[in-house]
Amino acid sequence: MTGVIFAGGPILSMDASDTRPEAVAIRGDRIVATGSLEALRRSLPEAVQHDLVGRTLLPAFIDPHGHFPDSAMVRLLRADLSESVDLAEVFHRLAARVARTPVGDWVMGAALDESRLAERRLPTRDELDTVSRDHPIWVIHASGHCGVANSAALARQGIGEGTPDPEGGRYLRDGSGRLAGGIEGLSAMGEMGDTHFLLDADAFARSFAAARAEYLAQGVTLAQNAWTALPLLELFAGVAAGGDPGIDLILLPVAEIEPAFSREGLGAQWPGNGAIALGPRKLLADGSFLMRTALLTEPYLGSDEYGLAYIDRDTLMAEVCRLHRLGFQTHTHCNGDAASDMFLDAVAAALAEHPRADHRHTIIHGQVMRRDQLTRCAALGVTVSFFPAHVEVWGDQHHDEILGPARAVHISPTGWAKAEGVRFTIHNDASVTPTRPLRLVETTVNRRSRSGRVLGLEQRVDVMTALRAHTIDAAWQVFREHERGSIEVGKLADLVILDDNPLEQPETIGAIGVSETWRRGERVYLCHRPKVGEPA
Repeated sequence: MTGVIFAGGPILSMDASDTRPEAVAIRGDRIVATGSLEALRRSLPEAVQHDLVGRTLLPAFIDPHGHFPDSAMVRLLRADLSESVDLAEVFHRLAARVARTPVGDWVMGAALDESRLAERRLPTRDELDTVSRDHPIWVIHASGHCGVANSAALARQGIGEGTPDPEGGRYLRDGSGRLAGGIEGLSAMGEMGDTHFLLDADAFARSFAAARAEYLAQGVTLAQNAWTALPLLELFAGVAAGGDPGIDLILLPVAEIEPAFSREGLGAQWPGNGAIALGPRKLLADGSFLMRTALLTEPYLGSDEYGLAYIDRDTLMAEVCRLHRLGFQTHTHCNGDAASDMFLDAVAAALAEHPRADHRHTIIHGQVMRRDQLTRCAALGVTVSFFPAHVEVWGDQHHDEILGPARAVHISPTGWAKAEGVRFTIHNDASVTPTRPLRLVETTVNRRSRSGRVLGLEQRVDVMTALRAHTIDAAWQVFREHERGSIEVGKLADLVILDDNPLEQPETIGAIGVSETWRRGERVYLCHRPKVGEPA
């Protein structure tokens, strides 16, 4: 085991002192030395030198919130509607899937964003019926919080004209009161809203392999599945039992499946695999901004609607207290500020009942958190994982249609979080938006929407802060800072080599290419891009 020495380009360690060593040495799966190239050559005379050739070395990126391997499922198992420009194309893509699906079997479309369609609306039940009446068709929205079903799908799920809306969800109806096919909220979608819907072991294995390749190509070596219901947990357990999966994973079991009186609970049954581990327990407090179901304290622009609570206040309080008492960390989806208020109240109550230092309970998304809420987070020890991709992808909608200018400029308020001393991370929530760490860092730094509008100068942060939010702070948020997230002796040799230095081109960070990804001391991704004058 001779080891490898990296040198010849900028090295951003992401350690607490922002150290910029000249060289880094790894042996086996660990970082064994940092410092001058001369010193490392003396201490490791047999090590192979890996010349960075001016490229930049960082710790590998960490996904703080996503749904691995859902991005691959969209491509491999469903009709991918993410690039559709109008409803005609949506129906064409669904029909192509119908043509190769046995009669009576499900056809699922995924990642549909009506804001990209010429019609600016979702399809209806009747329109999906024209694609097929012989197949149940379910089209899930890019947000994952709503979808549209045809008549066969409604019948298959037992949803009829007289079916009442469940708590935290609703069945949309036309002007005559007839079911229109639209379904909002996880409680209403039922199994159709689950990541494992229509999934078997073979399909899961293919999706896993494809998603792994995608993530490693983006420099991500620790991924996350942030809504792991029991059937999906069982599929992951099968992978965990088979040895090294080629990427590290943190799974967030759905809170309700954690046994109430067992501290070990699910963990006692989990296969011993250091690469795939159970993490925080997951709760959902509200819905999505794109569907106007995120729960707000002020109504949506031009309406008297405040959104939709997925869980009532008392139940959320009880669940947070239960999980806190059992010793777990919680990650709770809170898009709207009213949802964040409920969660912060729940954490305060849990801490009053069972004081516990350094719990790191986390708000997921926190899209319109107010500054007073971030002040409260700091006091309670609550951390946040923001979703700044919304600024780029849907920022113009927030500004013009959903929230209005005054609130839109403060979505994903990373600037306030930093000012208030709240340690935070940034995420893509794949497959809602693709896992693209450098593009996400660029958006966090510059806050430009698709139209080029800058949303909130006050919320901008510097490049290093944004990079840390996707490396060491992401490790810290899930109690992994002792083993990864920075280039320090003793940590895992998980590294990414970038074509250029993000610190030197803050306006175009997203255009920087990932050249190599190293995981546990082995190179797992290599992309050769010819330099100027170099033959292709």
